[in-house]
Amino acid sequence: MERQRSFSFKPTRFLVFSFTICSSFIFLTFFTIWIIKATPLVRQPTHLQFNRSYPNLGPRPITVLTLTGFSRNFTKVDLKNPILIAQDLSRPWNSSGFGGISLIEGIQKKSEAVEDGGFKGDAFGGNFTEMQENVHKASPEKIEVPISGSKEEKKTRAGSLEKIEASTVDRTEEKKKIIATSSEKIEVLISKKIEQRKVKDCDLTKGSWVFDESYPLYTKNSCPFIDEGFDCDSNGRLDKNYMKWRWQPNDCDIPRFNATKMLELIKGKRLVFVGDSINRNQWESMLCMLMGAIRDPKRVYETHGRKITKEKGNYSFKFMDYQCTVEYYVSHFLVHESKARIGQKRKPTLRIDAIDHGSSRWRGADILIFNTAHWWSHYKTKAGVNYYQEGNQIHPQLNVSMAFRKALTTWASWVDKRINPRKTQIFFRSSAPSHFRGGQWNSGGHCMEAAHPLNKSFSSGYPEKNIITDEVIKQMKTRVTFLNITSLSEYRIDGHPSIFGRKSDKRQLSNNIQDCSHWCLPGVPDSWNELLYFNLLNRRE
Repeated sequence: MERQRSFSFKPTRFLVFSFTICSSFIFLTFFTIWIIKATPLVRQPTHLQFNRSYPNLGPRPITVLTLTGFSRNFTKVDLKNPILIAQDLSRPWNSSGFGGISLIEGIQKKSEAVEDGGFKGDAFGGNFTEMQENVHKASPEKIEVPISGSKEEKKTRAGSLEKIEASTVDRTEEKKKIIATSSEKIEVLISKKIEQRKVKDCDLTKGSWVFDESYPLYTKNSCPFIDEGFDCDSNGRLDKNYMKWRWQPNDCDIPRFNATKMLELIKGKRLVFVGDSINRNQWESMLCMLMGAIRDPKRVYETHGRKITKEKGNYSFKFMDYQCTVEYYVSHFLVHESKARIGQKRKPTLRIDAIDHGSSRWRGADILIFNTAHWWSHYKTKAGVNYYQEGNQIHPQLNVSMAFRKALTTWASWVDKRINPRKTQIFFRSSAPSHFRGGQWNSGGHCMEAAHPLNKSFSSGYPEKNIITDEVIKQMKTRVTFLNITSLSEYRIDGHPSIFGRKSDKRQLSNNIQDCSHWCLPGVPDSWNELLYFNLLNRRE
């Protein structure tokens, strides 16, 4: 009898079988998910996106999405050459199948590399439609893409493209306008800087006197402050041409004096002249020039209420509308005029080591104009016998040039110690020439016959006092502007009062005394003030 076989359950085999089944299921699941994710959509469209370019950012890329979902950026430069696109799209990373998808129907190009006018689908691996053969010749900034779809879609897309093109053109034009405007502004600024540099480097001392019918800048009727000694017109001078000359430098133009602008420059400030009677001449000229901007003369008044005369030394006029003062303080030498006992008598001396005692009144000024030279030609100063004093020592005799240098060094030391350069601007005016012919003021010197400027300089050389002044100023710590008016004034022999420094009469002519040192107003000192005005404008700019 045959033995019947029995089935026995073995756990080990069952576990192995179960593990194999589960592993296979998990593997198939993950493999299926991977396949689904890796496989692109069958009908994924292709997009060609054009981005506008923006200033200073360079060409913006154009993104092309392929059938496989990968994207590739092309700049406008790339699009100018379809060969680059064909080669780029045929690379392996783009080749996951392009079956029947129309990627680009037409791209505008401007390239000399293609001569047959178009590309077949084979250029892209046989999977692209034929590119447009007729390539329009347009600007590189304009790229046209044929539009497919319904009529409404075509209109919408065409309208969008037109708006984009119009916006691009507008931005381009606006950019050109901005660049043009900026270029014009830069050119104006550059030319202005060049002109300023040219004027700044201009030698104001070299030039000529030009007859100008628009002068003078004021008259005796508009200025009540001209004292008798300088009012040649009222004193009987018949020729009027001496008022109509203006100084013209060779290499630049100086601005015409503007009274309103000058008052704005000194608004709330003190403009102070310190020196001899020639500086008072210039101070009066400045007062009269500024009056051209004042409608009501009563708004300008002398703070001490006295008439301007040669006998009085200190004056201060206040311009109420601008809260500024224009002042003059007499100081013939800038150092202290004193007296000392010489033998049995007290005699006048000049303390060349001590500043003038009136210096406390100048100290707080905002603009200071100094001068001294005229009185250093006096017989006392030229002789220098028992006249110059340092400390308690009185020099029996001292050369006038040495004494002048010592006095200016004393003045320079006072300026460096007492003047705040952040507050005060300092000018030192050079010596003004005299034009005596045939003698000096007390020995028959005259200039009455002169009615026109000279053709050449009156003096034989540059005054020694100006050389000394320039040397002292260069050694100072404080900035001082040397206002050189000597050479330009040399030509103006016609500008002095001569016999018209007072009411002309027979007695004056018989005395044979003429004034060929001071100047008629209006006249030559007006040009000095135009140079001062020019320097103040340059400092502000």
